[in-house]
Amino acid sequence: MTLLTAQNSHGQSATGAVERTVAELNISIAVFDPGVPDDPLETGRERVLPEVREIEALLLPFMLREALVETNEWGAVRVVPQSEDAAELLVSGEIVRSDGNGLELSVLVLDAGGREWIDNVYASDATSIGADSGEPADLYGYESLFDAIAEDLRLARAARSQAELSDIIEISFLRYATELAPSIFDGYLVTMADGTTELQRLPAENDPMLERIERIRRSEYVFIDTVDEQFQELHGEIVSIYDLWLEYRRQVAQFENREIQRVATQTSGPRGSYDAVRSLYDNYKWARMQQQRQADRAQAFDNEVGPTVDAMQARVAQLESWLGQQYAEWRGLLEELFALETGVMN
Repeated sequence: MTLLTAQNSHGQSATGAVERTVAELNISIAVFDPGVPDDPLETGRERVLPEVREIEALLLPFMLREALVETNEWGAVRVVPQSEDAAELLVSGEIVRSDGNGLELSVLVLDAGGREWIDNVYASDATSIGADSGEPADLYGYESLFDAIAEDLRLARAARSQAELSDIIEISFLRYATELAPSIFDGYLVTMADGTTELQRLPAENDPMLERIERIRRSEYVFIDTVDEQFQELHGEIVSIYDLWLEYRRQVAQFENREIQRVATQTSGPRGSYDAVRSLYDNYKWARMQQQRQADRAQAFDNEVGPTVDAMQARVAQLESWLGQQYAEWRGLLEELFALETGVMN
C-alpha cells in the first residue's frame, strides 16, 4: 500500500488517484555546516575566512539543488534551513575546504529510515578545470563536483529495489505523522538496534487521520517552498558578487603557489647570516600582507552581501516561527478529532 498519492514538482498531491513513482523521491538539502574551526589559531592556519564560509554554507546547497533539478530524475528538491528527520532523502554537507585552489565538501545522505546512501568527500580543483575558459567562476570545478554528487545519488537509488524505495516513502509519511500526532500514530514504526527505522505495520487505508495528515503536510510543503524561494532569491542577488570573490581567491592562490616555488628555489646566505635572516623576514612580511589583504577583501565581500543575507535569514526565521505555532494548533486539533471519533482520551 502506498500512503501518498502522486505529487507534482512542488510536492503537492495531484489527482489523488495516480500513485507517485517510487523513483521520484523528494530531496531536502539542509544548509551546510560552514566548517569554521572553533580554535581561532586553527582558523588562521587553515586560512579560513568565517564571513565568507557562512555565506557559502547558504549558497552551495542551492548549487547542488540546481544540479539535481537539472537531472529531472527526482521529485521535489528543496533547500531547507535545518535537517528534517521525516525527509524522504536528507542531504547534509560540511565545507571542508574552499579557497582559490578548489572546493571540498563532506556529504552525508540518509533516507527516511536513517539508512546511509552517501558518506563521501567530494573535491574539485578549480585551478585545473576551465580556470582560463572565461566561464563564470562558480562553474569551473564546482559544476563537476555537484554533478558527481547527483550521479552517486542516482546510482544509490538504482541499487535499491522498488519495495525499498516504496518503504522510504511510507516511513517518511509515518515519521511525519508521528511527529505531528505521536499518540495517534505510535506503533507503526520501530527503531532497530542500529538506529534505523522500519515499518512495523500500516494504518488502514480508510483511516480518516491519513487524509488529515496529508492535507497538513501539503500545507507545510507550501511553507517549505516559500523558504526554498528565499534561497533562490539570495542566490540570484549575490551569485555575481560571489563569482568575483572566487576569481579573486583563484588569482591569489596562483600567485601564492608561484611565490612558494620561488622561495623554495631561491638561495640565501648561510644559516644565521644577515641574508638568511633577511630572507626569512621578507617571506614572513609577505605572508602577513597577503593574509591582511584577504581579510580586507572578505570583509568587503561580507559588507556587500550581508544586508541581503540578513534579510533572507530574518524572513526564514519569521516563517519558522509561524510553522511552530501551526504545529501546536494542528497537534491539538488532531488529538481532539481522534478523541471524538474513537472515544479514547489521550
